[in-house]
Amino acid sequence: MASTLESMGIEKLSVRERLDLIDQIWDSLPETFEPHEVPEWHLVELAKRRAEAANRPGEGRPWREVLESLRSGS
Repeated sequence: MASTLESMGIEKLSVRERLDLIDQIWDSLPETFEPHEVPEWHLVELAKRRAEAANRPGEGRPWREVLESLRSGS
C-alpha cells in the first residue's frame, strides 16, 4: 500500500517540520544501494546530469561539501 501525504498527516506539518522530515529521511538512506532499488528514470536523469556537469568543469560542488558549509555557517 502506497503512503500519501494525507494518510501520514504530513500535510498538517509546518514548512519547518516538513524540511526537518526531509532531512531525517535523507539521513536515513544508506550510503550504498543496489541499482534495482532505484527507479530506472532516476538513473536516466542522473546520467543526463552527470553528462551535463562534465561539460562544465569547475562549476558546482559535491552535495556533502555544500551541506557541511551550510552547517558550519561558512
